[in-house]
Amino acid sequence: MKKGVHPDFHKTKVTCACGNSFETGSTIENLKVEICSACHPHFTGVQKFVDTAGRVEKFMKRYDKKKQAT
Repeated sequence: MKKGVHPDFHKTKVTCACGNSFETGSTIENLKVEICSACHPHFTGVQKFVDTAGRVEKFMKRYDKKKQAT
């Protein structure tokens, strides 16, 4: 490999919003994620809505306006 071309590879601590954390390798030293395998609906079998910045409420307001107009 050429020197100075490739980024440095670190042991990375990944921390989820649910509190779960684990180590992996990455070019970034610390990662914070919203959903991990411990809380993702595909792996847990429990469906939950993850609302980011009020998007669910924004959609519901818009949907209610269209429903009332018809």
